[in-house]
Amino acid sequence: MTIALSYSQIPNIHSLEDWIQNPPDRTEWVNDTLVEKNDMTLKHSRVQSKLSRLWGNHKESSGQGGEVYTEAPCRTNKQGRSPDVAYLTPELVDRYGNEKVLPQSFPLIAEIISPTDLAEDVIGKALEYLQSGAEEVWLVFPETQVIFALTQTTRKIFVAGEAIETQIVLPGFSIQVEELLN
Repeated sequence: MTIALSYSQIPNIHSLEDWIQNPPDRTEWVNDTLVEKNDMTLKHSRVQSKLSRLWGNHKESSGQGGEVYTEAPCRTNKQGRSPDVAYLTPELVDRYGNEKVLPQSFPLIAEIISPTDLAEDVIGKALEYLQSGAEEVWLVFPETQVIFALTQTTRKIFVAGEAIETQIVLPGFSIQVEELLN
């Protein structure tokens, strides 16, 4: 769930360009409105932290390099977003690593879905990321132990008892769904 904030609550954010210049923590710029990301639960936070750590360990142990981020701001074609977990390739770190906001979607993104999130909103966000440069988006549902992995050409569903693996970005990463979500 997101809550729209009035401009008086966070001054000087009146447009996407303002948000890009100084994105307040735990906010996104959606449909010309500043919204606060406020629906994190303990389980959500645990899964976010665990996935960030696992992707980070894999990029190091595999020698692929790059960086893993949490809540890092990026610009999509229309909005300002802050994915829960995101991976940036070494080439993009070299090019954009010192920017305030990544000027495109991260190549690999995971959104951890909270019980209050609406299905249309999270699917729309995943498609928005894919239309803005993301190569792979994971929609992680901790409560139901389901993970959707979306790319430009494929849509896969992984459930407890199965291993999810990266489809395009960060090759070789794999984990059992319940290991990530428990």
